[in-house]
Amino acid sequence: QVQLAESGGGSVQGGGSLRLSCVASGYIFSGYCMGWFRQAPGKEREGVADIDSFGSTSYANSVKGRFTISQDNAKTTLYLQMNSLKPEDTAMYYCAADPRGGGHCRLHRDSRVFDYWGQGTQVTVSS
Repeated sequence: QVQLAESGGGSVQGGGSLRLSCVASGYIFSGYCMGWFRQAPGKEREGVADIDSFGSTSYANSVKGRFTISQDNAKTTLYLQMNSLKPEDTAMYYCAADPRGGGHCRLHRDSRVFDYWGQGTQVTVSS
């Protein structure tokens, strides 16, 4: 059974950095599209970034140039490097996996196609 576990969240001042990690158990990412999503209180879940098994990435406009998604060579850990953090980045961050695209991301950052989800890690950015 696929299980995802996020870590690395915390509280940081605006302009600071955090690196989120997502460890997979039960499988490796090869052949999957992996994504990071976030949800702030009272707001809909937002796709932040995704990466396919070939290394192609996509980002939401709101984080482009500040966040970087990556995965380790063994394809068991997904990362999200977040720099120049802003208060509006405050949210619960989730990693997710889409196993049905043959390694490609079928719909970029669309939560409807991601089957597996972690429990989330909280990121709080103060001004």
